[in-house]
Amino acid sequence: MTSDGNDSHPKQKSRPRPAPRKGNPREAPEKTGIAPRQVAARLLAAVIDRRISLDGMLDAENGNTGYRALSEADRALVRAVLNTSLRHLPRIQAIIDSLVESPLPEGARSLYHILVVAAAQILYLDVPDHSAVDLAVEQARSDPRSRRFSGLVNAVLRRLAREKVPHLTATHTVPVTPPWFFDRLSEVYGAERAARISDSQLEPVAIDLTVKSDPQGWVSRLGGRLLPTGSVRLPAFAGRVPDLEGFAAGAWWVQDAAASIPARLFPDLAGCRIADLCAAPGGKTAQLAHAGAVVTALDQSANRLKRLEGNLARLGLAAETIATNLLEFKPEEPFDAVLLDAPCSSTGTIRRHPDVLWTKGPADIEKLARLQERLLLHAMSLVRSGGHLVFSNCSLDPIEGEEMIARVLAGASGWSRVPLDPADWPGLEEAISPKGEFRTTPDMLKGEEGFPGGLDGFYAVLLQRH
Repeated sequence: MTSDGNDSHPKQKSRPRPAPRKGNPREAPEKTGIAPRQVAARLLAAVIDRRISLDGMLDAENGNTGYRALSEADRALVRAVLNTSLRHLPRIQAIIDSLVESPLPEGARSLYHILVVAAAQILYLDVPDHSAVDLAVEQARSDPRSRRFSGLVNAVLRRLAREKVPHLTATHTVPVTPPWFFDRLSEVYGAERAARISDSQLEPVAIDLTVKSDPQGWVSRLGGRLLPTGSVRLPAFAGRVPDLEGFAAGAWWVQDAAASIPARLFPDLAGCRIADLCAAPGGKTAQLAHAGAVVTALDQSANRLKRLEGNLARLGLAAETIATNLLEFKPEEPFDAVLLDAPCSSTGTIRRHPDVLWTKGPADIEKLARLQERLLLHAMSLVRSGGHLVFSNCSLDPIEGEEMIARVLAGASGWSRVPLDPADWPGLEEAISPKGEFRTTPDMLKGEEGFPGGLDGFYAVLLQRH
């Protein structure tokens, strides 16, 4: 990541200016480059302290007002700072703690976020150290809650800039995920694999495409890599997706390789009536429609369904769409098949959404698992005798996957698991469990030269009604 081009580069440290008096018509102009840092610190506080998701705050049309007021270059800087801060947060916290002689006082959370934002720039981003330091000091001075600590900010960050290498070395083994999550990963997957899954969020995020046909041809056209799922992975720095060959023609759509798996688990779908529950934004709906199914796509959000409809229109595909609460949906006749990609903790998407681990916790996982069970039981009532149901989500926790499915099947007569055969998934054999369920983790799929590795963590199982 490069700087936004608006950083200040003073040759000498400027003397501290007294804060302008309220109502002073000759207030000093805002220092160039400070606005995106202020927005980044506020949004970081919203994630960590108030557990608000980044997606909504970074929405270009309805997001945070401060963010929307920035130039596109400054918005890019804000996104880079936030993602970097969240991906490395435990290490940044450890470093700051080692540099501050006594704990920060109560009520100094805004000061803490200023330090984190600056440390992320100094340690991990291509921003000049002196610019990161000077702008952080200016942030502290401009904030009444932090003004008296501006000297501390200056001293801590200048020392960090001088000693960044030893600090990075000293924290290299600190897990980059919150303790609650790393402990749970270790419990489920073992300590060694937990470390790999945790560290996977530091890897570059891949862009995968689901293609309508001729995946090898699209590999050649786009310089991509063919994945075991049949997806095409774009090379690093492939350019803007809408500018790539095939986008305007609707030949493919962006969909993480793991997210493409659930729809591929059904038997032949040609002519089948299938319901895609919780369907938006529509990647799986497109797969089902392209496979020849007659698709009914449901989602509780009418706005999200409009986005789905727009995506289908570009792809030249069609589906009936219904905005409704799934638990209230009662069709006139059952479906041949149902796909339920259920709302979940999204812990499998930490590569793309590092805020997930700071906005959710163990209690959320338990609560979501109970919701998923209710949704699944209702989804099962929508399937005809002999029909199939695929349940999936992007959580890494068996509480939301294997354990919940085992509990439901134990109490549901007339339903059984259809085991998947690892031989049908060359290159992803390790993702098939002994019971024949799919379980991908972000550390799977090693990278190749010019291509990022990894994929989202997903759970999927194929069920049949007898």
